[in-house]
Amino acid sequence: MKKLTPTELQKQLNTNLQLWKLESDVLVREYKFQDFIAAFGFMTKVALLAQQANHHPDWSNVYNKVKICLTTHDAGGITEKDVDLAQEIEAIA
Repeated sequence: MKKLTPTELQKQLNTNLQLWKLESDVLVREYKFQDFIAAFGFMTKVALLAQQANHHPDWSNVYNKVKICLTTHDAGGITEKDVDLAQEIEAIA
């Protein structure tokens, strides 16, 4: 899978991933939930999506906050695989 060009990536950020940020070839989004249980439930749903896609995020959880970072290490940056997973995550958030 090839890395998205800056133009392709900006188009995705402007249209499909408006709440995601770009940080050094990584898509980043932080979610805030009512409590730890809600955050953990969300992480469980994302874990199932990631496993199905065979594309696993770097992430962290502190109480009611979940930070997700997506990049395709083999491609050296963001690919369609990252964009697709980010869109699926947004659909369940």
